[in-house]
Amino acid sequence: MKNKKLPRLKPVAVLCMMLALPLSTSLAHAADLTPEEIAAVKGDGIDNSVKPGQDFNKYANGGWEKNAKIPDSKSGVGLFDMLAEESDDAVARIIQKTLQAEPGTAARKIADYYQAYLNTAGIDQRGLAPIQPRLDAIAALNDKAALATYLGHNLRADVDPINATNVFTENLFGLWVSQGFHHHAKYQAYLLQGGLGLPDREYYLANSADMVKLRANYQDYIASVLKMANVPNADIAAKRVFDLELKIAKGHASREDTSDMQKVDNTWRKADFNKKAPGLDWNAYFAASGLDKQTEFLIWHPTALKASASLVSSISLDTWKDYLRFHSINQRASVLPTVFFKEKFKFYSALTGTSVPESREKYAINATNNALGEEVGKLYVAENFSPEAKESIRSMVTNLLAALSDRIQNNTWLAASTKKEALQKIKNTYVGVGYPEKWRDYSGLEVKADDAYGNAERASAFEYQRALAKFGQPIDDTEWCMNPQLVNAVNMPLQNAIDFPAAYLQSPNFDLNASIATNYGALGATIGHEISHSFDNTGAMFDAKGELRNWWTKADLARFNTSAKALVAQFDQYQPFPDLAVKGQQTLGENIADLVGLMASYDAYHAAMKQKGQEPTEATDKEFFMAYAKSFRSKVRDEVLRTIVITNEHAPEQYRVQTVRNLDAWYKAFDVKPGEALYLEPKARVKVW
Repeated sequence: MKNKKLPRLKPVAVLCMMLALPLSTSLAHAADLTPEEIAAVKGDGIDNSVKPGQDFNKYANGGWEKNAKIPDSKSGVGLFDMLAEESDDAVARIIQKTLQAEPGTAARKIADYYQAYLNTAGIDQRGLAPIQPRLDAIAALNDKAALATYLGHNLRADVDPINATNVFTENLFGLWVSQGFHHHAKYQAYLLQGGLGLPDREYYLANSADMVKLRANYQDYIASVLKMANVPNADIAAKRVFDLELKIAKGHASREDTSDMQKVDNTWRKADFNKKAPGLDWNAYFAASGLDKQTEFLIWHPTALKASASLVSSISLDTWKDYLRFHSINQRASVLPTVFFKEKFKFYSALTGTSVPESREKYAINATNNALGEEVGKLYVAENFSPEAKESIRSMVTNLLAALSDRIQNNTWLAASTKKEALQKIKNTYVGVGYPEKWRDYSGLEVKADDAYGNAERASAFEYQRALAKFGQPIDDTEWCMNPQLVNAVNMPLQNAIDFPAAYLQSPNFDLNASIATNYGALGATIGHEISHSFDNTGAMFDAKGELRNWWTKADLARFNTSAKALVAQFDQYQPFPDLAVKGQQTLGENIADLVGLMASYDAYHAAMKQKGQEPTEATDKEFFMAYAKSFRSKVRDEVLRTIVITNEHAPEQYRVQTVRNLDAWYKAFDVKPGEALYLEPKARVKVW
């Protein structure tokens, strides 16, 4: 959030999902750092040799960055990462307590899931036996109708293109169930592109030397997996699998198109599929997936559905079988014999630059969080989130909502009708702080202490059935899409809701003993960021009910788009590598939210000080902007930085810090002069809202 498309999801998240690593895989575990290094990462970290106006990130964080070391098992280190490590450590302590719980209790279910995952000796001893029924089912496929049935049976609710900005699934398609774009009172099925083993279509289509080498290594990895699974002629099979994925990738939508609400707004009736996407037996697919009673679908990536459905028809059944064998194993490598995990890590670590894996305990914690997130979350918030913190943060939220309302109310170019809609949207916003109002019920999930593979399969199927159960039910605008123990935050435009998990609301993001300026510079900017997502290039397309509707006058929308283009141009100038620049359009939504959120938080911090009878000064303004810069403190490996630039909706952290150059108050606080690298003439400073 403040990490996509709408949350402050860390840029390494997609890599973590592919590797089955914790979200905090880029983190530095406390055990990897000395007390002095921990103090440094949370300390001032200033580099006084750099002027703020030359590079504000280097000035605020460069002193720390010079000395920071990335452990071999990590792809990066930073403040965000330290918070995630602290959350993982807290969850580890909670899990240790659940090991003493009585059999059959919710707490014991957590312990059993964790212990099964941790038991690599037992996993190795069972070999491929747990996955053999799936491999046998693939071998038994005798025609394309059976293939369609298999694909439908294995559809999962494993994507979320808006809230979690997760559009990656190894299954051919991914399902998301949420309010309809045009039916806010009704749950609808969204189908998204999938089917790749590399992070994004660009990894298959880009012609750089690095990508060519990566693709060759990927094909070798596929062959290794198939050989270990005793597939005959594995090298030939791997070539066929890769070639199929290449064809799938060519049909995929780009990241920019994936974030364009006009391009993803495609409603198909079930009867349309055989005509609009021929090649796949859709009747068999929907029957096997449990979606046969749904009459209408929103197709996020129509070109991908058409292309992939055609490939089902045109590509040989034997190739599809090899493809399914590989992906079945690849998705579950962490709960299959260790040789599969090691082989997977060896390949995918090239995307992160890590040379050694995390501890098995770290993977086990992440897997348990994924499967039983809110069950763990209940225990987490009981020990780690105080009522006092919740009350204080709620007051910050109130001030931020008021600040953005004032900015809109005082806007001189918005038409009265547009302004009314925007203010109503703020008024209708639901804000969750710390944890959900209603906890999920996991009583229907079977967990066995000696079946890591089965637990993973059942957890995935359980989540899928939970998604299907939403159809026909009343909309729950207060439902969370993130666990309380996750270091993140999210704006959910279809629900017109914002959530701030408890793990994010920790020092130094928020501290009851910190100054008003510091808390608003760090957490306040994140709160403002999430609220502002309701008015970025994507969120602004949704109304107060959460429906996709143009509520703008033509002139207002043109003015908004002009400001947005200026921000695109500003970020297009940032170039972390000689051959690779930030994509301003791809990162636009996050950049708008950063900018508007920072402006609103600045206003709110001034208001909060006055509420306490205090007067803001240039010194407190400095505190505010320094806290903002520090909240992005991060150092990542070049491999990850490239992946962020290519695939992520967020600009790299060091460029997000430079958003301050659009605020007049920053120039005054740090005496920034014309001629310095970040200096913008007043008319060139972007003001979206």
